[in-house]
Parts: sequence; C-alpha cells; structure tokens
Amino acid sequence: MKIALLSFAHVHAATYIRLLRDRTDIDLITTDPDGDPAAPSRGKNLAQALDVPYADTYDEALAQAPQAVIITSENTRHRPLVERAAAAGAHILCEKPLATTAEDAQAMIDACETAGTNLMTAYPVRFHPAFTTLRHTVTSGTIGRLLTVHGVNNSSNPALQQSWFADRALSGGGAVMDHTVHIADLVDVLLGGEQPTNVYAQANQLLTQGAGPADVESAALITLTYASGLVTTIDCSWSHPPTHPTWGGLTLTCIGEKGVAAFDAFPPLLRGYDAQRAQTRWTPSTTDVDAAMLEAFLTAARTGQRAHPDGQSGLRTLKVVLAAYQSLSNNQPVALTT
Repeated sequence: MKIALLSFAHVHAATYIRLLRDRTDIDLITTDPDGDPAAPSRGKNLAQALDVPYADTYDEALAQAPQAVIITSENTRHRPLVERAAAAGAHILCEKPLATTAEDAQAMIDACETAGTNLMTAYPVRFHPAFTTLRHTVTSGTIGRLLTVHGVNNSSNPALQQSWFADRALSGGGAVMDHTVHIADLVDVLLGGEQPTNVYAQANQLLTQGAGPADVESAALITLTYASGLVTTIDCSWSHPPTHPTWGGLTLTCIGEKGVAAFDAFPPLLRGYDAQRAQTRWTPSTTDVDAAMLEAFLTAARTGQRAHPDGQSGLRTLKVVLAAYQSLSNNQPVALTT
C-alpha cells in the first residue's frame, strides 16, 4: 500500500514515519514543503535523518496516487490538505484537532464523503486495551450510574519542539486546543456520542517553560455538564517541565454510584533515579497506541470499511474546545449547540 505523509510540523510526524518506514507492506512517501529548510526537524533534513523517500511538494506526493494519506501539519492547515488528499482519492488520517473551526471541520467531512474516502481523526488512546476494559466497566453498569469523570492530559510544552504550537495563527490556540480533545473523545466514547449541555473554562499563560513569548494558554481546567447531571473535568495543561521523565501522560477517573474505575494510558513500569541526569527515571508501559491506531487506519483503507474515530468524532470534540474558548472570552458557562 502506498502512503503519503504530508508535513512534518506535528511532533507525531516522526513517530508515524518510524512505525511505517520498515514495513514490507508499505510504500511510504513524505513531504514537508512548508517547513524551514534549515531546521533539522523539518523537510529534507528530517527525511534524510529518518531515511525515507521525500517529495518536494504536496502535488508531487499526491501525484504518486497514494491509497492513504497521513496529515501532520499545523492545525490551521489541515483543511486544504484534507481537501487535496480527498480529491486525489486517498483515505485520510488527520492529526488532532481535526480543525480549528467547525466550518473547516465540516468542510473536511463533506470533502471526504463526496470523494467516498475515509476521514479518520488521530485519537490513539481509544485503542489502548485498558481503555477498552474501562469502557466495558462503565457501560456494563459495574460501577453504577456515572456521576463524574475527571480527565487529565498533561505534557511538556510542545512549542519547545515546534514553535508553531504557540502561534495562534497556526495552532488555533494553546493547551485547550492541543489536549482537551483527547479526554473529550474518550468521554464521547463512554457516553455513546452524547454531547455536554454546558462548557466552562479557566486558563492562564503561566507555564511557558522557556518556550519564549506566547499568545496562547499553557494551563487550563474545563468543566463539562450533561443533561443527565454528569460532570466532567478536563485538566489539559502543558504542566510537565522539560526535565520531567516523560513527555506527557493521560489519566481518566470515572466515579459511579457503586464504585470507581480508573485508567492510566501511560503507567510507569519502573520508577527509579538516574544519577547521570540527576532526575527521576520512569520507564513507561509498552502499549503502543500510535501503532494500534495506524493499524486500524490501514485496515480500513485496505478493506474500504469506515474508519473510527471518524470526522464526526473530531467535530464533536472540536465543538467542546470552541465552547471552552468562548467561555474563556466571557468568563461564563457556554451552552453547547449541536
């Protein structure tokens, strides 16, 4: 299967390349024409470092008729790349958030439906086997009626690796745009797509962590309320310092009338101390959710089955993010419109 990866902007681009480049069933082509040609993490420099084929332009990559396309560009550049890939007849995996406006997200969904191709949103944590267990525990009624969910998705500031994350014109926002969607998607799965009725958010710009001036938020707490009375909180902060033993983490705690169920996407298998670095050592678990997500995407592309999480999933979670920004602007809860 021929696959094109468009743009190296996102920090996950190199991860996807490493997972695909040595597979005998994959013919990989990459391109990053929007990147700084002098940057080691962009363009031909990264392609050469990772030893993968490189095309100079998006047109050149798409002209090779890839069956599937992975889009890892800056957030505000998702729509034009999705539309071009759909017009080329490719199935698409788009990095999260799907878009930065509901209009763009809907246009991307429409373009893929018109072309008859898949649009999958990159939510890899869905594919964690422990989340599957959590979902069964919650939906089977084992812990009784769900009362509250507390989600945490923290990381180091991604602008330390790619500066565009702190540029609102390219990112659409900071920690709220970057991390809310993962937790919102997991709750979306647990509730079968039910949307919250109200969204309230508080945020600040205190956790820049040496990433330079920023016009985006670096820490936030979002509260979602549902018609059933369920309350969900999402800590979506860039709160890990650069010296933290892991880049990020994600946990979900579900409290029901009869019990509590908790999920840790990246639990430590070993804690210790690194004397050379003078910091805590943390060996993470071996579950590779990115690999599991890519396998699901490739299977859907090969078989023609609908890929999940799809574009509608991406749009639902984006609406939560957009409502959070509206709440930040007026310091009031915002009614979410479906």
